Amino acid sequence: MVTFARAERAALSELLRKVGPDAPTLCDGWRTADLAAHLVARERRPDHGPGLMLRSMRGWTDRVRDGFKRRPYGELVDLVESGPPRWSPFGLVPGLDSLVNSAELFIHHEDVRRAQPGWAPRELPAAVEDDLWRMLRRGGRAFFRRAPVGIRLRRPGPAGRGGETVTVRPGSPTVTLTGRPSELLLYGFGRGANAQVDVDGDDAAVGRLATTRFGL
Repeated sequence: MVTFARAERAALSELLRKVGPDAPTLCDGWRTADLAAHLVARERRPDHGPGLMLRSMRGWTDRVRDGFKRRPYGELVDLVESGPPRWSPFGLVPGLDSLVNSAELFIHHEDVRRAQPGWAPRELPAAVEDDLWRMLRRGGRAFFRRAPVGIRLRRPGPAGRGGETVTVRPGSPTVTLTGRPSELLLYGFGRGANAQVDVDGDDAAVGRLATTRFGL
């Protein structure tokens, strides 16, 4: 069965080969070789992970990633495409690759896509958007925890009618973010400038939100 995570992995790997190691990405300071090295280190070196969250460990995480980056770029992309080894947590626990990597691979795929000229948003399958909406409902409090205002997410219904709404950060004033779940997820992971999301609220609240750095 080809899961969304596997499909995104294959598409991202194809794009990485197409644009080469020095193409821009939406990740500050990273070219495509840096992003590929991050993905490989994340899946093959568990000791790489703490530095993604803890500033005190960031130097070690950077050294681990840079070690992978020194490999030939083609070999690095092959490792991205092959996915986590069987001995890794992603490989040992059934379903963990799909559970954890669906968002990770989608976001990094878009990091490369949306940094290239002439990009256009993709139409994802409805079932995928449904899965991403469930992810936002479960994890939105963590994704938007740095917001200085209340955050309400709204997913429009067919032809703009109805839809679903969830409050992921209570507070006043409240800003409503409206868009497809995939776009709202990108916003919550710090890609707001490149996400197709409508932002509604009073001007002061919207201004405060615009200067907030999101992401885990």
